Amino acid sequence: YKGRCYGIEKVIGEDNQYIAYVAYPLDLFEEGSVTNMFTSIVGNVFGFKALRALRLEDLRIPPAYSKTFQGPPHGIQVERDKLNKYGRPLLGCTIKPKLGLSAKNYGRAVYECLRGGLDFTKDDENVNSQP
Repeated sequence: YKGRCYGIEKVIGEDNQYIAYVAYPLDLFEEGSVTNMFTSIVGNVFGFKALRALRLEDLRIPPAYSKTFQGPPHGIQVERDKLNKYGRPLLGCTIKPKLGLSAKNYGRAVYECLRGGLDFTKDDENVNSQP
């Protein structure tokens, strides 16, 4: 259960820049969750301190995996109706740090974000079914 680099090319005319081709086994990702797959691939890699710069240039999702995604259960209008927010972008944030806050302090952070005008907060953990 790990990614495999199957090719590396030097970027022409650039020092210390490369294009890496990486493939991941689909068993790593929960069926029907394109978001889980994207977050697992992009979210964790961009946090590596050893990388000075990184850019995702292409992401190819196999059609067989794409077909497992049934789409969202409802659209943005339902979310706007739940929040009673219309005519502007919905604003949210991720609570940091993702570890180490007591339930009371986490709740306080969420409260202050919402009181300050945000529409929602997001937990920073990937919650999904991985092998």
